[in-house]
Amino acid sequence: MKVVIFAGGSGRRLWPLSRQKSPKQFEPIMANRSTLQLGVDRVVGVYGAENIFISTNERYVEMVREQLPELPPENIIGEPARRDLAAAVGLALMHLSRKMESPDEAVAILWGDNYMSEVDTFRAVLAAAETLLQQQEAAILFIGETPRFANNNLGWIGLGEKLGEVEGRPYYRFDSLAYRPPLDVCRRMFAEKTHVWNTGYFVTTIGFVQQQYQQQQPQIWQKLSEIGQTIGQPEYLETLHRVYPQIKSLSFDDAILQHIAPEKAAVLHGKMGWSDPGTLYALKEAINPDPTANVTEGLVIAEEASDCLIYNYEANKLVAVVGVEGMIVVNMDDALLVVHKDQIPLVKQLVNGMDGTELEKYS
Repeated sequence: MKVVIFAGGSGRRLWPLSRQKSPKQFEPIMANRSTLQLGVDRVVGVYGAENIFISTNERYVEMVREQLPELPPENIIGEPARRDLAAAVGLALMHLSRKMESPDEAVAILWGDNYMSEVDTFRAVLAAAETLLQQQEAAILFIGETPRFANNNLGWIGLGEKLGEVEGRPYYRFDSLAYRPPLDVCRRMFAEKTHVWNTGYFVTTIGFVQQQYQQQQPQIWQKLSEIGQTIGQPEYLETLHRVYPQIKSLSFDDAILQHIAPEKAAVLHGKMGWSDPGTLYALKEAINPDPTANVTEGLVIAEEASDCLIYNYEANKLVAVVGVEGMIVVNMDDALLVVHKDQIPLVKQLVNGMDGTELEKYS
């Protein structure tokens, strides 16, 4: 199986840990490893470095190569412009189609900015998805996280009828996608166990997804094909830079996933300890959900403090907090953020306000 990890986002809600020059997926969050490195660590031992691909913005290609020297350089795919995920996924699959022996070979689509604690479960779910593809039980497998609570900041996947079990793990007919439903709806879905968290991961085949592009998004497919014909040729970069920015900006959900016939799709889920740390407090909860515990990095002292995230990236500086609860403190060499967990949504607003000002260089 081939694995594509997408790592092109900017992550403004994680400022100042995440910047335009170095987004969140490249910053060390645990044991001096970034979420991108941790994401590769989870799969490289199973599938091999030669079968792992990274899709990112062109400006981050060298950063990816520095963090992942074990990957072949040609496995890092750079996008010359931000055109959302319909274009990005399509471009990545064009590259993979040149390296796969058959369009029916399995490919896993993953994301480089997630955190996961139960890696063995994750690997078992991926293996089960590949088995179901080989058995032609489905053309695409959505991978969900068994919900831990009624989270209204995530997408949810609706479970249809139970179709069977693979390696002792049940799988279900795909029913629906819901993006950040209201909290009361989340509570009902959680209580009734009719939905699982949408990780955004799925396992499918290149042939199936490219067929969906041809049928559902013919204009996008035409431009992707024009680029694809030049991969490995001298004119590739010129064609990529000329054609890719012309592709319609559209999410992959809207372009492809919402149009897939339910009978073609199935859902697997598991307790993978998955989380999408889209904010600094969500990062703290992902690493240690205990409300009495602190999460620290670097030279830090926390006295009579609880439920805090305290990151210090200055080697010769001590950061000390005393008598606080629910505080986020991130100290970088050029910026310092102090914010209570309840005011985290204001961080993105603060960073957006830097655009076009003399402070933009800090964003």
